[in-house]
Amino acid sequence: MFNKTTLALLTSVSCLAAGYHPAIADDFSSEPEPAVIYATQRQVAPAPVRIAHADRSNLGGGFIEFLFGDAPPPPSSRYYQREPAYEQRPEYIAPTAPQLMQEQEAAIEPARPAFDPRFEKQLVDYHGGEKAGTIVIDTPNKFLYLVQSDGKALRYGVGVGRPGFTWSGVKTITAKREWPAWTPPKEMLARRPDLPRHMEGGPQNPLGARAMYLGSSLYRIHGSNEPWTIGTNVSSGCIRMRNEDVIDLYGRVGVGTKVVVI
Repeated sequence: MFNKTTLALLTSVSCLAAGYHPAIADDFSSEPEPAVIYATQRQVAPAPVRIAHADRSNLGGGFIEFLFGDAPPPPSSRYYQREPAYEQRPEYIAPTAPQLMQEQEAAIEPARPAFDPRFEKQLVDYHGGEKAGTIVIDTPNKFLYLVQSDGKALRYGVGVGRPGFTWSGVKTITAKREWPAWTPPKEMLARRPDLPRHMEGGPQNPLGARAMYLGSSLYRIHGSNEPWTIGTNVSSGCIRMRNEDVIDLYGRVGVGTKVVVI
């Protein structure tokens, strides 16, 4: 039906359409390329890595890009690891148990009035008739005078008896005690059954640092650990002084000193 020329032409067109050229095939016919060589060439330039890098912008950025990309994340990334910044803070020191107790007591105990400077010890003029060395207690004005020579006297502030417990008269110092113990008399215990029956001397003892006993009575000139009560009517008849003042007076007088209470 077809001559040889026509058949040859049709064959050539079919080969070209199929991607096969006899001349090209003849060039490689002596050393045909095996399929494994193509596979090896594809592994040398791995397409997945190139595609992942090229399409990195489609990975969503940030942490996903960091996992699948081949470059470190930019410094602006919120996953970028920065060196931790440390602030210098003042060292915290836990309070000790005594400090905590003092703070708790300060929070519970009501504020006390300050000591009135009018009742500080001072040297003043004295115009009374008592001789030097005599103690004179001015109950209404809350002052104790130790008469000096040359018309002078040392004046101290004192606390005196509450209404109903004040008294007047002349007594003598019959005994002196440093940091005296205290045994409340039965009359006081009848009024205050909550009081201890006996208390050894010390800073918490109501007789304070020193005591000078007046005659055979229950009254004393003594110290106090409550300086804010000086200048008030506070006691059950005793004459109360600040501890520093009673220590000073204690060193200036002896047993047998005359005490005038007015």
